[in-house]
Amino acid sequence: MNERPQTSSIDPAEVAKFQAMAQEWWDPQGKFKPLHMLNPTRLDYVTTQIAAQFGRDRDAALPFEGLTVLDIGCGGGLMAEPLARLGATVTGADAAAGNIAIASLHAQEQGLPIEYRATTSEALAAEGKSYDIVMALEIVEHVADPAEFIATCRDLVKPGGMLIQSTLNRTMRSFGAAIVGAEWIMRWLPKGTHDWHRFITPDELADMTTATGLQVVDRCGMVFNPLGWSWSLSHRDLSVNYAMTALRDA
Repeated sequence: MNERPQTSSIDPAEVAKFQAMAQEWWDPQGKFKPLHMLNPTRLDYVTTQIAAQFGRDRDAALPFEGLTVLDIGCGGGLMAEPLARLGATVTGADAAAGNIAIASLHAQEQGLPIEYRATTSEALAAEGKSYDIVMALEIVEHVADPAEFIATCRDLVKPGGMLIQSTLNRTMRSFGAAIVGAEWIMRWLPKGTHDWHRFITPDELADMTTATGLQVVDRCGMVFNPLGWSWSLSHRDLSVNYAMTALRDA
């Protein structure tokens, strides 16, 4: 059972933003178009890291069978669903109840047995829940206290398990891409979806993660090519979107 004081990393204003957009999660041309475009690349990163840590063959029919996954801040289930199809036992959690309603309905339509819960990481930790893999994707920049949130995520990782995070770097390139480009010019997202001052550098994220006792083992950029209109992984360019993997000692 988690013994740390129960505080909440939830920022009500941030939750309200995504609650208002909940109906559009599964519209690839809607407000979540950037995530739909990014999703195959971040899924590639996540599945590669899981396969390496747990000795799984990604080409197998159900490579992640027997593994438990928590997708905290799951939104409409864009990552939860493909991991369930790969055999993992998936729990999706989100503080916005509207997101959970949409995610649950879509999973039911797809015949996927995903457990969705309108709850917080703190509440799950207080219940004594733990998982082989905890994913916190595109969420740490939206919480009230990133360090406290990451510490709670660590409590949710089983010994020998892993935490995978992804977020936005605080650079002028990220301001241009995520705010000027995605919100102001392309209008993929409502203005104000992101606050550049809340973006987190890879070194800051690594420091907050290692402070919990986890070992950071990988950092990787997710790079958008506007000419090819495509995303790719890069261990050299972490200037805008990036992901990070950390392990908990067995």
